[in-house]
Amino acid sequence: MAEEKELRYDPATIEPKWQAKWAANPALYAAETDTSKPKYYVLEMLPYPSGQLHMGHVRNYSIGDALARYMWMQGYNVLHPMGWDAFGLPAENAALKNNTPPREWTLQNIAAMKRQMLRLGLGYDWANEITTCLPDYYRWNQWFFLRMYERGLAYRKQSKVNWCSLCATVLANEQVIDGCCWRHEDNIVEQRNLEQWFYRITEYAQELLDGLDKLPGWPEKVRTMQRNWIGRSEGTEVDFTVEGGGEKIRVFTTRVDTIFGATSVQLAPEHPLVPALTAGNVALEREISAMIDKQKTAREAGDLGAVEKHGVFLGHYAINPYNGERVPIWVANYVLMEYGTGAIMSVPGHDERDFEFATKYGVEIRRVIRPVGESEDESELPFVSEVGVLVNSGQYDGLICGEAQKKLQQAAVKGGFGEAKVTFRLRDWGVSRQRYWGTPIPMVNCPEHGLVPVPDDQLPVLLPEQIEITQQGGSPLSRVPEFLNTTCPKCGGPATRETDTMDTFVDSSWYFYRYTDAKNSSAPFSSEIANYWFPIDQYIGGVEHAILHLIYSRFWTKVMRDLGLIVNDEPTTRQFSQGMVIKDGAKMSKSRGNVVSPDEMVARYGADAARMYALFAAPPDRDLDWQEDGVAGISRFLGRVFRIVTRFAPVASKANSDSVAAPEGVSLALLRKLHQTIAKVTLDFAGRWHFNTSIAAIMSLVNELVAAEGAMASGEVPPAVVAELLRSLVLMLAPFAPFLAAELWVELGGEGEILRKPWPVSDAALAKEDEIEIPVQINGKLRAVIRVAADADNPTIEAAALAHEKIIEWLAGKTPVKIIIVPGKLVNLVVK
Repeated sequence: MAEEKELRYDPATIEPKWQAKWAANPALYAAETDTSKPKYYVLEMLPYPSGQLHMGHVRNYSIGDALARYMWMQGYNVLHPMGWDAFGLPAENAALKNNTPPREWTLQNIAAMKRQMLRLGLGYDWANEITTCLPDYYRWNQWFFLRMYERGLAYRKQSKVNWCSLCATVLANEQVIDGCCWRHEDNIVEQRNLEQWFYRITEYAQELLDGLDKLPGWPEKVRTMQRNWIGRSEGTEVDFTVEGGGEKIRVFTTRVDTIFGATSVQLAPEHPLVPALTAGNVALEREISAMIDKQKTAREAGDLGAVEKHGVFLGHYAINPYNGERVPIWVANYVLMEYGTGAIMSVPGHDERDFEFATKYGVEIRRVIRPVGESEDESELPFVSEVGVLVNSGQYDGLICGEAQKKLQQAAVKGGFGEAKVTFRLRDWGVSRQRYWGTPIPMVNCPEHGLVPVPDDQLPVLLPEQIEITQQGGSPLSRVPEFLNTTCPKCGGPATRETDTMDTFVDSSWYFYRYTDAKNSSAPFSSEIANYWFPIDQYIGGVEHAILHLIYSRFWTKVMRDLGLIVNDEPTTRQFSQGMVIKDGAKMSKSRGNVVSPDEMVARYGADAARMYALFAAPPDRDLDWQEDGVAGISRFLGRVFRIVTRFAPVASKANSDSVAAPEGVSLALLRKLHQTIAKVTLDFAGRWHFNTSIAAIMSLVNELVAAEGAMASGEVPPAVVAELLRSLVLMLAPFAPFLAAELWVELGGEGEILRKPWPVSDAALAKEDEIEIPVQINGKLRAVIRVAADADNPTIEAAALAHEKIIEWLAGKTPVKIIIVPGKLVNLVVK
């Protein structure tokens, strides 16, 4: 070779150059309007604009970006958008702290984070960018609210709600985690009675549950979490009549077969019958009031198993309709008014919670179920199995549990004291928030006509941009006369606007539809365009949104389908939950003060190295333990790639054909390694997503290229082979290290953007190994490794194993009693 120039890999020079080129060509990452092409919609959950990305964000976005680039190279019409979940409490709190209007603070943060994303080389379609705090977006939140109001899916009622004192606002049930606020993990959520707006998500409870079976591309963990949250229960509602009063106490039970073992009826402290049953008994009223005050937060946490059972006997009895037996009526702290009917029948012989309560208060414990095939005395109480035989249950004795449930349910219906019932744990979504920075609810209160919706032609109801924000009680908007005071759309008289704003999860429940047609000013989006892109092919985001965002977005999709806007039932075909980035033993987050800024990593090692490390250091679904040394190692690897490609680019340029007939020797070995690597990386992108092993395979290929530098320099490896090796290497690198790949593509004489070049295809014949290595064990311990033809049959493998000199030595004349062969994997000789 002629004298070679030694070029140094310098990401600080390469990356800004390509960043500028891509910025000047906005069509590069734009979704095409050609709907005849196969589409691929890949999306990462939109971020809250906190002002700074950290490496946890980079990992999430690098996964989606690598996939988007791969699909572009596969010839798909790709939609890969980005936007900003820009409403919410942090902006309002920042305004209080920094005396900066939330809008100004938010837009500044968006500009800063967008700059970081551009510097990282993330390939987003910025033409479809959305910002949820701007009127062109939240206008459609209001439009959807009105459509739901018309259909009875949006309503207002007085209700017991979750209140976070630090957020100074109501929370949805899904935003209460272990009794605490989802934003303030140590702050116990209170219970308040307020008039609030709700979305009737329970209308879709069964469909939301059934739909999970149609989502095989979702993680089972996420589907299980949603199933448990929806919480479908089939059972029977039964009326117990209050003795002497005639009032009915309706209980719901999934185990009506145990009803002869009911030895008390227990009411929630807030049950509407409690005041009547305690009237005139001041001591009893005080005791129940104290119980409510003491236990309310624990009850709402949902972890009732950890709550000490506490009850108060009301001095009244109810009649069991099946046997006419009198059972005492209690108030119990673990019975919730918000679930079921707010009353239960207590069967301590067959329920652990009831058993604990009955033991504490001396309530009778009675057996009514015994194990199949055993006497009734052979199992301890409580016996909670659903497989058993009824005893002490009158005419139902001897029936197995399942059969008894059907007959007892039929008896309730026939006798008019009960019915079959399906209940759900899921509760309607409370969307009112007593804060400023959110979508105004488009309703007015008229003294004459009550609640009146704002007409569509008066949307958007604009959020005032400059107001004084304090943490006084109620919404800050209630103290803004120019917003509050309006006229009634119905009569034209004076009226006041609704001053609560919408939950920020409203914004994120449908934003991915707006991405398809983000500039539409006459509709939320074009149905024709949305129906081309949906469902999302791949959605990427943390498992912490399994209940909150993902269940709301599924609900919203079903509502839009019923409005005729879309035809799909579910928003996304495949859902991927990436692992967290861990630093100093905790999840990387701004609140923990352990963030690593990508700006830092880019300045030291380059964006490609930072992104590639995030994909290489662990499988994408596992947690990644942050190690800056790893980024430095990736940077050194990229330097090796740069050196070998730039060194041999002149050789590759001499190639006069795309391939070499019948390669042999070093050329054959290198091409075999190349096509094995192509097959491996392609398989990973096709669904396994083992990007860490994909990158490891590319590294292994580079190692072999480095080892063969002498052969490539001497001409032993023909230029055409060198060209194929280097071009394919750079193409495979493009999804992981786009800046370097773009630079090296030009270095190799490639024309056009590498993003639009076809992904390399593995030649199966070249990728196939002529020989493979198989470990040989004796009694499970490795003793040798043999090489055999890749298609060798079992007798050939056995013969090769027995002929190996180390195996002959280990056997020392002994004969194996058994030879186990796993073709292509293992030989194990069992020797006594």
